[in-house]
Amino acid sequence: MFKKVAILGRHEDPRVAEPITTLAQYLVQAGIEVLAAEDMSLDFEARRLPEEELSETADLIIAIGGDGAMLYAGQLARRGDIPLLGINRGRLGFLADVTPEEMLDSVGHVLAGEFTTDKRLILEARLERPDADDSTALALNDVVLQRRETGRMLDFVTRMDGRYVNTHAGDGLVIATPTGSTAYSLSCGGPIIEPRLDAVVVVPVAPHTLSDRPIVLPADIGIELRLLERENTRAEIMADGHSMGEIRPQDKLLVFASETRLTLLHPPGYDFFGILRSKLHWGHDSRKRDLPAEGS
Repeated sequence: MFKKVAILGRHEDPRVAEPITTLAQYLVQAGIEVLAAEDMSLDFEARRLPEEELSETADLIIAIGGDGAMLYAGQLARRGDIPLLGINRGRLGFLADVTPEEMLDSVGHVLAGEFTTDKRLILEARLERPDADDSTALALNDVVLQRRETGRMLDFVTRMDGRYVNTHAGDGLVIATPTGSTAYSLSCGGPIIEPRLDAVVVVPVAPHTLSDRPIVLPADIGIELRLLERENTRAEIMADGHSMGEIRPQDKLLVFASETRLTLLHPPGYDFFGILRSKLHWGHDSRKRDLPAEGS
């Protein structure tokens, strides 16, 4: 099924370099052609290619690292419309669900065709400027309006499907996918959205009024955002942590569901709620002892 597998990761990090090398050796022994970027300075048997060409050649990408590595690998995977498998070597990672201890067994299951596919929603953001070319970006996690080089509050207006929703005052706004609902959105008080839901969540960042609350919306609703005039205020738009540029009162941001999706692979035993329990320490009583699991 998968004859050519590309491996990605921050190879300069020893915690990542070791599993990359181990995985490459395992794949070669399994008769799989291993692909790696030209600048990956690790000694293992692989076909070296420019990184942007990996998704054009590989049948599968395996990313080793945290959610940052998964977001980066996801850009390549969706560009080539190929699946992505994540090995977690980060800290609080929700995207890469395979531990290093499970890596070889899990990859073996995937190579044998024993896996589930998980189609993740992608957001498309378009920053329209009347006096310049539009900026566009795709985001697996979120599109964020944030303050830029100022301590002043932002005033902005949101519309959904062309209908006026609210005039906001605060530090910004997060528009997140279900994947991104466990990232910046969560730290701003947004809800966790099960990844299979076709939905987005709109979360105010440090709103000036407590009545400005997160809203969960169908993914096919178009979201429009405009910045209002406020003295000495500057703001920018971020897509998965990368700047799309400054937004001004005469500009307009449009966010909508992309036609493309990212395909994640999960080996047998994948449990989204198990990941939440592990990462968020659900079911633990810090006052005395761990609470018993259900059925024990």
